[in-house]
Amino acid sequence: MNKKVIASPLAPKAVGPYSQAIVIGNTIYVSGQIPIDANTGAFVPGGIKEQLHQIFKNLKYILNEAGYDFDNVVKTTVYLTDMNDFATLNEIYASYFNEPYPARVAYSVVGLPKGALAEIEVIAVK
Repeated sequence: MNKKVIASPLAPKAVGPYSQAIVIGNTIYVSGQIPIDANTGAFVPGGIKEQLHQIFKNLKYILNEAGYDFDNVVKTTVYLTDMNDFATLNEIYASYFNEPYPARVAYSVVGLPKGALAEIEVIAVK
């Protein structure tokens, strides 16, 4: 198996023993992204809307670094600390993806790294 590590300088650096993304063959597996702005190293100010937009920016930076984009995404996993944010997630999610939408699962979780309100990971295929 030939794994290629992907690291975008525009997205937050991995803060543990993991990679931003791994490409194997024509598939990229992007680690869960939280709403950190790589320029500041901090969360973007605001609430769930601002956090979700930053998460999608981070995902885009990583996908683009490897030559992928949101049209290549086939599966997403979403983690929310409050399921009351589900409608907001759907609204923002639909602004980044076109039909046919990727397969998706969304979980409600007790907590996320650094107190994030959301985290999203994706799988994309060329």
